[in-house]
Amino acid sequence: MVIVDLALAVICFAGQCHPALVGKTTPRGIFVLEHQATEEPGYGGDLLVFSEDRSHLWAIHRVVTAVPSEHRVERLRSRRVELRQGITHGCINVMPDVFAQLVECCSNQALVIR
Repeated sequence: MVIVDLALAVICFAGQCHPALVGKTTPRGIFVLEHQATEEPGYGGDLLVFSEDRSHLWAIHRVVTAVPSEHRVERLRSRRVELRQGITHGCINVMPDVFAQLVECCSNQALVIR
């Protein structure tokens, strides 16, 4: 099971917690992680989708760096929780090594966002 705590902006799995970037519209609830390929630039070729509707897709993916002024990598490295909150459009951004661990251990597993 993977747990995302929006109040702390962390993602926890396999006995460890890691900083995460989250958004004001990141949905709360229980989901199933689905590993999917993507050709969209900036996502590294794949992501872990947890929800979608007709107009939106929410996923866990590698930190997006397309807009340098957002300083997402710096925010992700920060210990200041408030810098990691409200920066995404609802997806959950993690460092590439954390994403690789998630894919390895947790595809098709439960994701709890609280």
